[in-house]
Amino acid sequence: MKMTTSNTANINTRLSHLQEETKFSISVDCVIFGYDTSKLKVLLIDCNMPPYVGQKSLIGELLEARETTTQAAKRILKNCTSLKDLYLEEVSVYSHPDRHPLGRVVTLAYYSLISITEYEKHIEDVENKRPEWIELEQIKDLAFDHQKILRDAYNRLQRTVREKPIGFSMLPKKFTLIQLQNFYETVLNIELDRRNFRRKLMALGLLIDLKEVQNNVSHRPAKLYSFDFEKYKQKQNIGTLNFEI
Repeated sequence: MKMTTSNTANINTRLSHLQEETKFSISVDCVIFGYDTSKLKVLLIDCNMPPYVGQKSLIGELLEARETTTQAAKRILKNCTSLKDLYLEEVSVYSHPDRHPLGRVVTLAYYSLISITEYEKHIEDVENKRPEWIELEQIKDLAFDHQKILRDAYNRLQRTVREKPIGFSMLPKKFTLIQLQNFYETVLNIELDRRNFRRKLMALGLLIDLKEVQNNVSHRPAKLYSFDFEKYKQKQNIGTLNFEI
């Protein structure tokens, strides 16, 4: 279902009243990371505000009067993906006085994670524009201070993905060990020793052997696994877990 015009009022249009130095607004910007089996990507839209016309920007909105910043982030994510309960983590506050050309705007940034292959069909138009997945390594010059926000969010993602199993929300529900290793190598931008990586993952006891193999592949079919989130929660609750890649 497409969003109505009333729900997609351009954040830049709504900021037109912020000409006086005594006024300011709070916004929420979302860095939506996606993974499609080999590349880490970010969901961006075209900016239509001078002097940034023609540049890409993150997806954000003004904070509404009766909501928290987390509620605003969830609203933004639902509006552009039609999905609920996505992984969401706060990044930082950005408050430089000149960060927005229309006035004093303080923004709180969050990042979220999506499996592109699982959820591509859910992506909705934002401000009458189609969001676009752009490879992270190709993003060089975003509007506003969004390049810094993106860099900070990526650094936070790299730290968190080593300590928590958040990456499994970006993978298919059934995956092979090589797909899992490729994901970590892509996000962390490092090369992992195959044997050590598998030994570490198996030692955690959190992978479920589905007793299935890949279908319709040109190479030897690999075994399929899923992540045991319930067991992870149990180990976390009793303090017996050391999840670190």
